[in-house]
Amino acid sequence: MNKPLRRIALFCGLLVLTLLIRDNWLQYVKADELKTDDRNRRVLIERYAAPRGDIIVDGKAITGHATTDGDFKYKRTYKDGAMWAPVTGYVSQAFGATQLEAIDDGILTGNDDRLFFRNTLDMLTGKKREGGNVVTTLNSAAQKAAYDGLKAQGGKGAVAAIEPSTGKILALASYPSYDPSSIAGGGDSDAKAWKSLLKENNKDDPTLNRALREVYPPGSTFKVLTAAAALENGLYKSADEKTDSPLPWTMPGTTQELPNEGDLPCKDATLREALRVSCNTVFGKIGSDLGNEKMLEMAKKFGFTEEQFVPVRSAASVFSDDMEPSQVALSSIGQFNTAATPLQMAMVTSAIANNGTLMQPYMVDELQAPNLDTIEKTEPEEMSKPLSADNAQILQSMMETVVKDGTGTNAQLSGVTVGGKTGTAQHGVDNSENPYAWFISYAKQSDGSAPVAVAVVVEDENASRDDISGGGLAAPIAKNVMRAVLDSKK
Repeated sequence: MNKPLRRIALFCGLLVLTLLIRDNWLQYVKADELKTDDRNRRVLIERYAAPRGDIIVDGKAITGHATTDGDFKYKRTYKDGAMWAPVTGYVSQAFGATQLEAIDDGILTGNDDRLFFRNTLDMLTGKKREGGNVVTTLNSAAQKAAYDGLKAQGGKGAVAAIEPSTGKILALASYPSYDPSSIAGGGDSDAKAWKSLLKENNKDDPTLNRALREVYPPGSTFKVLTAAAALENGLYKSADEKTDSPLPWTMPGTTQELPNEGDLPCKDATLREALRVSCNTVFGKIGSDLGNEKMLEMAKKFGFTEEQFVPVRSAASVFSDDMEPSQVALSSIGQFNTAATPLQMAMVTSAIANNGTLMQPYMVDELQAPNLDTIEKTEPEEMSKPLSADNAQILQSMMETVVKDGTGTNAQLSGVTVGGKTGTAQHGVDNSENPYAWFISYAKQSDGSAPVAVAVVVEDENASRDDISGGGLAAPIAKNVMRAVLDSKK
């Protein structure tokens, strides 16, 4: 072969080698990046070419699908979408996916690696790909009671309910809400609906999952945690032992007296009486006496300072370190910069109702293949043990007194023992805005089991300030949620 031909052959060989390298680079190294690129329309077309699997509550689908015109054959639909949005999130042809729709997208679309063998068989037999199902722990009656209660109250708010013995989430409601069906497509109407939901255009911020992502000052509901810290650290040994609680009480390092809400019998009150009438002085002094380190340790045992994944992410609740004694006192009555999600306060209540054991909260019971075979099953898991069984039962007796003849009488249920705690948390600079109304509670059956623990928070900007209280606004909602769960057990 002459020299010019050798050069041409070498050059062609280099071109072929370059093409092979480039082809392998695209197919193996860059494959995932190209597959997930927003500009790769073929991926989206394939994603919406088959019906999506369903999210299941009480054996029934709360999701569905509809056919559409254009490249995308199917879009997601939702039943009672606004009620279930804090659970499902949304999946949209234009705006992506959130919450369970995003976390379990592989199962719902049928693309999960655990479905590979089934998908391969379907491909060989010519069967179309199908999505699997996400079976939740939610209780539809409890969810409806929570959402309807918030809606009837107006304003804003959230509810979280947990089964104490397992950690199963039974209700997760947020109001105002939105219908995910309105943004599921990719048309002009979906874009208009999306724009109307954005916080910059809607001050109510309806897409905010207040049950998981909003942290509120918990107010006096936090006093149950302070009482738990007092019992666990041996500061007091029973519910009916008198506390060392002068009245008035000046916070350490200040000349500022910590006020109670009215003329309450708080001087040297027992823990039971202090919780019944909600004495700031008693629990503020307990927090100050125990100190920042012990109070923070107890808060962490209940889940404060860390995000929770249920599997949707919940914001971390706040209890600070390096505080002055006066700040610890205020934090111990749920003020200063203490802040909690409704889920967090439901967790606190759940641990107390479960005799001191906090179970890891979760809301996905199992993942199913398209043929309904179980792919993955969630097993209850102990998260921590914040307090002993004896101390938990002491605290239960105190919370039951609150509902029997204290600030929580609106949560009483016939034939059922209810324990609870009200809270009215200051809001705004110098408490200038309407406070938040809280109520936490559990219901105990005659056999001693507690099938439900609930946390409710209500923000009502339009209510008369004097009418805002945890017992008045939040307790009736908690009562209806507890009743719904108990009725479903019959």
